[in-house]
Amino acid sequence: MKIVLRQDVPKVGDAGSVQTVSNGYARNYLIPKGLAVVATDGELKVAAHNLAVKERKVARQEELLRSLSDKIDGQRLTFTARAGEQGRLYGSITASDVATALAAQVSEEIDRRRVVLDEPLRSVGEHTVTVHLVGRLRPQVTVIIEAEATEEEEAPAADEPSSNTADEAETAE
Repeated sequence: MKIVLRQDVPKVGDAGSVQTVSNGYARNYLIPKGLAVVATDGELKVAAHNLAVKERKVARQEELLRSLSDKIDGQRLTFTARAGEQGRLYGSITASDVATALAAQVSEEIDRRRVVLDEPLRSVGEHTVTVHLVGRLRPQVTVIIEAEATEEEEAPAADEPSSNTADEAETAE
């Protein structure tokens, strides 16, 4: 059965799209819940019109955000965080952290929900992060995470006796 989706349905499609699903799924679940309607000629025309309006709106937003996309693309953000010996962070770098640092670097507001991270960054090294602005505008940013120098690493270098004092200690005995 052909249906027009009124809302986004996982594993079926996005709102406004025309899909073919089984009759039982459409009649027993999608239509009664208000997630979809039967694809009549009138509904198909409305869906086509709404899709055209949405595409024009996205194209307009892409034009406005193209300069921001050019500023963001290729930026390198460096974070310093406490890490263990294997390079695993004690905390994590989140989308909010990336958005804040990126906004400071490009002097424009970046919403944290636009930064695409499958999961927070939890290891030292370089990571590529995508910023989904609108439509096809998806600039990429390189996030570099460096391990913070701990006091334990710095202290032995200062406490090491020089070879002269060791020799002097041996001769004094």
